[in-house]
Amino acid sequence: MIASVFGGLRRPPLTALCVGLLSSVAAQAASAADCPGHPDAIGTSRTIVVDPRAHPIIGTMQYNKTLPLGDREVVLTFDDGPLPKYSNQILDILAAHCAKATFFLVGSQANANPEGVRKVRDAGHTVATHSQNHPTGMDRLPLDRSRQEIEQGIASVTAALADGTAPAPFLRIPGLRVNDGIEEFAASKGLQLWSADFPADDWRNVSANRVYELAMQRLERKGKGILLLHDIQPRTVAALPRILRELKTRGYRIVHVVPATLERPATPTEPQQWQLHPPSEMVAISRWPKIPKFAFAGAAALPVPALSDLDWHTTDLGVRASRRGRGVPLPQVAPWPRQTTLPPAGTLAVLPVPAASLFKLAESARMTLLASSPRGSASTAQARATEVSSAKLAGKARRHGRPAAAQPPASTGETAHAAQSAGGTTPSRRRKPNGTGDRYGSPG
Repeated sequence: MIASVFGGLRRPPLTALCVGLLSSVAAQAASAADCPGHPDAIGTSRTIVVDPRAHPIIGTMQYNKTLPLGDREVVLTFDDGPLPKYSNQILDILAAHCAKATFFLVGSQANANPEGVRKVRDAGHTVATHSQNHPTGMDRLPLDRSRQEIEQGIASVTAALADGTAPAPFLRIPGLRVNDGIEEFAASKGLQLWSADFPADDWRNVSANRVYELAMQRLERKGKGILLLHDIQPRTVAALPRILRELKTRGYRIVHVVPATLERPATPTEPQQWQLHPPSEMVAISRWPKIPKFAFAGAAALPVPALSDLDWHTTDLGVRASRRGRGVPLPQVAPWPRQTTLPPAGTLAVLPVPAASLFKLAESARMTLLASSPRGSASTAQARATEVSSAKLAGKARRHGRPAAAQPPASTGETAHAAQSAGGTTPSRRRKPNGTGDRYGSPG
């Protein structure tokens, strides 16, 4: 039973596959049949009717909703026209393929070329609006200025149509630069704000071949969606025929979009159809569910376990070891470390002051240190100086008839002076190798 259930999930029924394949083939055959004289035309597979008030924003480049398209269905859209030099060529290419599109026209362009607006309408395409003057940063404009751009663009296109009808309530903001105020205003006017699902970057300085590559690569990744193009670019004119031929070769279908009216109700759809890739009930969601109210646990202190709760492992450890007859019974160890009294935090240990006698040296030790000095010449000079001074004092004492006074130890300076007087020489300062003299002196 389980195998049959999962087998059914893995492979759709053969009947459903055949029906889907036949429907696709029939749709493309009907599209080609509706384009006499052009057997290789892709045609328009179907037309969907949408209610702007029910779905005020679409296009996954900015929003999480898009048009209710089936797999491998494409909606063609063109911005910034009408510009006669290139817009008329775009209309001729679409007519050769019997493909319908949506044109988002600029109000100032419509004023300059009203005949181009009527050509779009007469060819059966959907006429929509793209602001009045195509400002590059409408999201940074004051809201009143943005409203004026939107309303004037609609008024200019309406005047260009000259048949008492208004354009479709479809609006695309230049550069897709929207903000909350623009979205709210468009919704209040019953306008459907269009973004796109993938662009071809034909407004950039790229080649026509690059426009074709980007369109097909991004469509293959998406699988379906709204393609954003521009009918005022020569590279778009050059790339469009190849794009349409490749769409047909790869099994894609063109879908035309029109607004709902009282005489033309919206196409019935399910909510999940307005998502580019609706989640399947058979696929696990790869994110944690959101928890609206999450209460963090408090930092309550837990009671310290009693020793009696922890000593059941070791009370008879020695007894069990002796019973098994292996090894020496281990002494019982307290299962919990003994508590010791620690000094208060911040209390510094006071060390005893060393006694002054530790720094005194005996006289004999001092003499020993002097006698063991490595400077033999200095010691000899000091001894000779001492002898000379002692002899002079002794002779003077004999001449004056009084005993000689005790001579205090000579200082280092006196010893050196005495040594110099006795014929010795003092050490001179050593000259640096570079001949600049010593640290404090001038060059010699």
